[in-house]
Parts: sequence; structure tokens; C-alpha cells
Amino acid sequence: MSTSAVSLYLDPQIRDWVLFPITLVMILVGILRHYVVILLQSTPKKLSREAVREQRALTRSQILQATAANSPIPPTYYKAISKHLSAAYEAGTYLKDGPPKKGDAPPAAPNPLSDPAAMDGMMAGMKTQMVMMVPQMVIMGWINFFFQGFVLIKLPFPLTLGFKSMLQRGIETPDMDVRWVSSLSWYFLNFFGLNGLYRLILGGENSADSSRDMTASPFAAAGAPQQGQPQDYNKVFKAERDNLEFSEGLYNWVGKDVEERILRKYGKIST
Repeated sequence: MSTSAVSLYLDPQIRDWVLFPITLVMILVGILRHYVVILLQSTPKKLSREAVREQRALTRSQILQATAANSPIPPTYYKAISKHLSAAYEAGTYLKDGPPKKGDAPPAAPNPLSDPAAMDGMMAGMKTQMVMMVPQMVIMGWINFFFQGFVLIKLPFPLTLGFKSMLQRGIETPDMDVRWVSSLSWYFLNFFGLNGLYRLILGGENSADSSRDMTASPFAAAGAPQQGQPQDYNKVFKAERDNLEFSEGLYNWVGKDVEERILRKYGKIST
């Protein structure tokens, strides 16, 4: 008997009591865990005025370098700002702890196991991963226990046989049309396919995105830079001095010969 001659007729109650509940439960669980992750996130610590000034000084240099090729600042002011920042970086004016003294050892890299900020980040990452992984494990166990071997829906478009193992997990039937979807495969389709709906409901930066669960590590937060984590800004400022000197060679003022360009554009002077 050919595969095209095999026909299945599904009870409408499968749609009402299996297909829709699985989809609805996965949507609600994704929304719920988004708000649970928000509640578990700790309030970021406020930075001191000196620390904010230290970061803003670095940002000023980066903006100045990024706009050097088409700078709106006239040459006199650009050079004055660049020289002022270079001198301040050399003297350590913007360092939150003040200019370094002679004989002081450079700050050592913080130990994640002894740094409270790093430990808090590690625990926050583990709690977030638990909130993301445990509900999915529970839903998968619920589907396997109550709806194992169910055929839920038939896709309205043709597919090749390569999709059979992906769409009919838990059903070992070689003669079944590849377009039929089992309950377990429907779970995986929703697991990856609901991310667009989550972004529509919760926004782009939501915690219900299931694609992050496959790549995220519970200990990823330990290696990530935490807010307020010690950093040797003295070395960073010394590197910025070199970058500012390099940017001066690329400097180009957008207002150079602007009068002639305007007159030439409107045909007041010949080219």
C-alpha cells in the first residue's frame, strides 16, 4: 500500500484537550518565567560620583575618536579638547582614587570566589537558569506521561522525508505521512517557535526566549564583567592617549570650505 493512500481522521477532542492546552501552557509558562526572572534580578548598585566621572571621561574620548573623520568641532576646539583629555589621562585627573602614587602596586585582578559582586552574579545566573530549565523539563514530562504517542495536527504544506524524525518523535510508523506531528514534536516546535510571540508580547529583551536556554551556562555570569567590578582605568587611560594622538591624524572638519561648497552647489561660482 502506498503512503499517499494512508489517511488518518483525528478526533476533534484531541485538538480541544491536547493541542490547544499544550500550546497555551507553554505560552503562559514562558510569560510567567519572564516575570519571575525579573523578580530574581538584584537591584544594581549605585556608582559613586567619582566612578561615574571616570567612566564618562573614557566615553568622551571614544566619542571624540569616533567622530574624528567627520567632526563637527572646529580644529581649534578639537585640538584643545584632545590635548586636555590627553593631559588629564597622563596625570590621572579622572581616576576615582586619584592620581597613582609612586611605588604603588597595580590593582590585582579580583578573585571570583572572594569577590561578593562576582558571587552575586554567579548565583543570579544559576537561579535564572533554574527558572528557565525546570519548567521546560516539567512540561516535557507532563506531555510524555499523558500524551505519549498522540498525533495532534497535520501541516498544510508538503515536506520531504528528512523532516519525519523531527515531526514524529515518539511514533515509530514508517507509513505515516510526514506532515503529521506528534505531541512531543509539537512541544519542540513550540519551544523554538514561540519566541516571535514572546517578543511581540514582552518586547525584544525578554527572558522567555527559549533559544538562549540551549547556549547559556549557569556560570556564564561569573565570567561576565559586573557593574562596579574593579578595572585598571590607569592603563585604559594611557591607551586612550595613544588613540587620541592617532585620531588627530584622521581629523577632518565637516565645515571646511563650507562657503565655497554652498556657492558651488547653487551655481554662484564656477567649478
